[in-house]
Amino acid sequence: MEDVLEVYTRPYDERFPQVCLDEKNKQLISEVREPLAASPGRPARHDYEYKREGTVNLFIISEPLAGWRHISVTERRTKIDWAYCIQDLVDVHYPNAERIVLVMDNLNTHTPAALYEAFVPSEARRIARKLEIHYTPKHGSWLNMAEIELSVLARQCLDQRIPNRETLVGEVGAWETERNAAESSIDWRFTSADARIKLKHLYPEIVEESSYDPNPS
Repeated sequence: MEDVLEVYTRPYDERFPQVCLDEKNKQLISEVREPLAASPGRPARHDYEYKREGTVNLFIISEPLAGWRHISVTERRTKIDWAYCIQDLVDVHYPNAERIVLVMDNLNTHTPAALYEAFVPSEARRIARKLEIHYTPKHGSWLNMAEIELSVLARQCLDQRIPNRETLVGEVGAWETERNAAESSIDWRFTSADARIKLKHLYPEIVEESSYDPNPS
């Protein structure tokens, strides 16, 4: 935990961008009846029935200090999908970075080994060398600021019926463009000092041994 919190105290440095990564499934849903459009004094109305159209995955990468984020929509969330997301992170979004400081949760798909399953060894090694990975602890995904971005996305964009992947790509793309243009950032204030007080129960107890004199006077 304190490892991730220490990362968040580092100042902005374009050579070492601090990037958070997270992912989320989205159920695609289509209408079975045409919704009734909104009219004066009456909101739009949707029939309670709907049709499930499968699920897709959203990868989000965000750089909180720069107020920037990007979302990619994939059919699945496998190791290979993650590996290609990381390749884009390195080659498309941060080609000039010396090293990308990457914060993410410790899913079994989020490992450098996944790069070797997706690419030839030389390419996998090239990508891996550009990463400085910091994992959030078990049950500590709330430490990942990308999770906050996903929460905002869910409230502002995903709280509607979206019938297909193409529509979803358009919706999240518009949200991403607007939020990036505003350079919306996250004011993270939780520090290691706070953790040692508020989450004291998570730290091991140090029991001081009593002194023992084998030859008391």
